[in-house]
Amino acid sequence: MDELGTDAVNPLRDPADRRLPRVPQPCALVIFGIGGDLSRKKLVAAVYDLANRGLLPTDFVLVGFSRADWPDGGTFEKMSRLAAKEHCRTTWNEEVWKRLASNTRFVEGSFDDDAAFDKLVETMADLRDSHGIRGNAAFYLSVPPSMFPVVLKQMERTGLSDAKKAGGWRRVVVEKPFGHDLPSALELNRIVDTVFPARDVYRIDHYLGKETVQNLLALRFANQLFEPVWNANFVDSVQITMAEDVGIGGRAAFYQATGAARDVLQNHLLQLLALTAMEEPVEFSPEAVRIEKIKALRAISLPPDLEHYAIRGQYDQGWLAGERAVAFRSEKGIPEDSNTETYAAVRLGVETRRWAGVPFYMRTGKRLPKRVTEIGVLFKKAPHLPFSKTDTQELGHNQLVIRVQPDEGVTLKFGSKVPGSAMEVRDVAMDFLYGEAFTESSPEAYERLILDVLVGDATLFPRSEEVEASWRVIDPLEEFWAGQAPHLYRAGEWGPKEADQMLARDGRQWRRP
Repeated sequence: MDELGTDAVNPLRDPADRRLPRVPQPCALVIFGIGGDLSRKKLVAAVYDLANRGLLPTDFVLVGFSRADWPDGGTFEKMSRLAAKEHCRTTWNEEVWKRLASNTRFVEGSFDDDAAFDKLVETMADLRDSHGIRGNAAFYLSVPPSMFPVVLKQMERTGLSDAKKAGGWRRVVVEKPFGHDLPSALELNRIVDTVFPARDVYRIDHYLGKETVQNLLALRFANQLFEPVWNANFVDSVQITMAEDVGIGGRAAFYQATGAARDVLQNHLLQLLALTAMEEPVEFSPEAVRIEKIKALRAISLPPDLEHYAIRGQYDQGWLAGERAVAFRSEKGIPEDSNTETYAAVRLGVETRRWAGVPFYMRTGKRLPKRVTEIGVLFKKAPHLPFSKTDTQELGHNQLVIRVQPDEGVTLKFGSKVPGSAMEVRDVAMDFLYGEAFTESSPEAYERLILDVLVGDATLFPRSEEVEASWRVIDPLEEFWAGQAPHLYRAGEWGPKEADQMLARDGRQWRRP
């Protein structure tokens, strides 16, 4: 048997080969604020699930940094194990957890504590020798937005952000919100860019890690069926909805200062709009996808009549799932005269040849009847119907609905004849459900995004230009709403009546998820 030459290529070493999972290089993931809600409920569990699926290298280290004042007290080991076991998606495996726990470290301190950060530097140096991480590290800022500059400056002071000094790669993950308006976003981007090169900054929007959001790209660009009708010649309107049935929970201080538009419209929904409206990228690479998303975001136009096409709402007391729900102004920590919105709806345009004249209706709210996120593409009605009016009175618009959560999948609605002797046409639906079509369950968004950070894939992470373009849409809305009281709606209803009137003026209505 001939020996392989030195130039022979092993096909299993092809990075594009799907038979091998993507596994990062030996590295560390440092989570600042590991005692917070996000870390305990999402991040630690996501790391465990990645380990359980065999997607982390043997020489992987999890480093936690925070004050040791988490709700249940106890040691870091106890807190992290409880968090992982309670919130993990995959089956609990004690052996996997023991291996992960043996490669876990904790540094106690506050973000303005120089000594604590010096200790973190020592810990990273020790891990480089003991675990062979070669200086590779990702730093996850699971901290309040006001703490971003503090942590970044500490990393700059201690050299933690210096990849050359570390002898490996260094990346930083910044949680949303990315500022509270355009000037603050520009300042935050300036600070981040002085500490880390732009290629090493990962602004995380967990919605982009959801399988159904990524499937939107596959649906559009891997199929000949949809793209020819994905334009103003055939599309009547697009509706993007993110509804929550819960209130503000323990986030009173954050929500009072932020509101629904800054919390959801600026990031989640505008990103979904960009993915829906963008042109086909020349290749599926981070830079090519980002270029098309930025072009779509920069093409967004606001309605000239903001009074009637930009609606704010605030939930009042009501009933939800058979339980009494208090008004927003009665929530703990919320002022009795608060004008913060818990609901926002707006009509936007996308001024490109593809979408000129097509309205994009966006809405988000809390204390709505159900938890759902979806993108509804409503097509124009047939220009001529040979049937009588009574035959088609129950026929609506053809619709393609991408369900992001909770029942991930796609629904196609179209007209079909009702069985019987008479010609009667009504809407029917074809459903694709992820849970039924695939044997493997969808990973949590944070699993995918953390893995992408560790392997250096920035496709699903908004860049600074996208953030700034989004704020250029939201800032005029916030300026118009300033000082105005939001419209009230009862908990358990689909928002204020003014939002329904907004579509009624255009001869349309919200689809019911």
